[in-house]
Amino acid sequence: MQHKPLENIRVLELGGYISAPYASSLLCALGADVVKVENTGGGDAYRFQQNDRSPFFRQYNAGKRSIGVNLKHPEGLGLVQALVPRFDVVLENMRPGKATALGLGPDHCAALAPALVYASVTGFGPGGPLAQRPAYDTIGQAVGGLYSVLSDAGSPQLSGTCVADLITGLTTATGILAALVGRGATGAGQRVETSLMEAMSTLTIEALTQYFDKDHQEPTRQSRHPQAQNFCLATSTGENIAIHLSSSQKFWLCFLEALDRQDLADDPRFVTFALRVQHYFDLVEIVEAEFIGKPAQYWEQRLTAADVPFTPVLTMGGFIEHPQVEWLDLIEPEKDGVALVRPPWRFGGQRPERPGPAPKIGQHTREVAAEVYDEVRIKQLFADEVIFEELEA
Repeated sequence: MQHKPLENIRVLELGGYISAPYASSLLCALGADVVKVENTGGGDAYRFQQNDRSPFFRQYNAGKRSIGVNLKHPEGLGLVQALVPRFDVVLENMRPGKATALGLGPDHCAALAPALVYASVTGFGPGGPLAQRPAYDTIGQAVGGLYSVLSDAGSPQLSGTCVADLITGLTTATGILAALVGRGATGAGQRVETSLMEAMSTLTIEALTQYFDKDHQEPTRQSRHPQAQNFCLATSTGENIAIHLSSSQKFWLCFLEALDRQDLADDPRFVTFALRVQHYFDLVEIVEAEFIGKPAQYWEQRLTAADVPFTPVLTMGGFIEHPQVEWLDLIEPEKDGVALVRPPWRFGGQRPERPGPAPKIGQHTREVAAEVYDEVRIKQLFADEVIFEELEA
């Protein structure tokens, strides 16, 4: 039987959409028992009225348990408060102050469970001029500066995936794990806070460093390329190939071998790394002219033989079908044909398996409520529509 690092950890999630659910889904994959609190009115908005059939909801909630609770009802709030001491972590991604207004803020929960790790995800942080603004992934990417370096200067382009939400989920999970390790040493609880804006700084840190290094000159999409010596090159068959040479002289010489252009090693513009940075756009013009004349397969063979760091630019379909992804067993097909991306680690050579599929709304209300209330009280809460379950949809 596979041992998971977080098998004895319990997480109470008061979250929706992506950032907090993704964080807790990673903890769930590591063995934590994650109980998702869902309010009346359809539960997590990422269900998209499909209950547990939404592929997006499944990706971020597989393996969790769901309880349906009306948090605006005093009895519903009382149930969740009664559950708090049974958990190691409370995770929420509401606007600042909303959890406190509900009676489930960090101070409320710390009073109920002093050793609790309480994690909050917001758009811009708990205070400051932007704190109360609504924030979603696009806002996080824009305010974090990512869009400004994704395309040519003056024409920022939206990215094709929810970068801000996902990096915030990863950042949140990291903070929670650190707090749990700290609690193991001290026995004390901890409050963990992050935001879309803060998490995005971990992705733009290179561009921010360039900004400071270049006397506050704004970096652009192309600012990094000379320093990294990276290229994205079109071939005669239409495929693109990405190459990253960095500062290693070895890979520069390997690249020239693949190009069969050893003469460039003696070109005074390219003899050293510093000169190649200075004359990067001259070099790009030469390399692009070489690559466009031959098919991708030719270049893949040449670059592989010469040990050059490269890869074809993969689409999502190309990624999923790639032999390396198959070897890594990274895609988890479900019985009804909806695939999930597996957690990105192995322990003892094994990738952790999720404990089950994504839950229906309130699927586990009865069993979780039974941890603190008897059957008579649970029946009354159902009758009063304080708690609910929706097992079919």
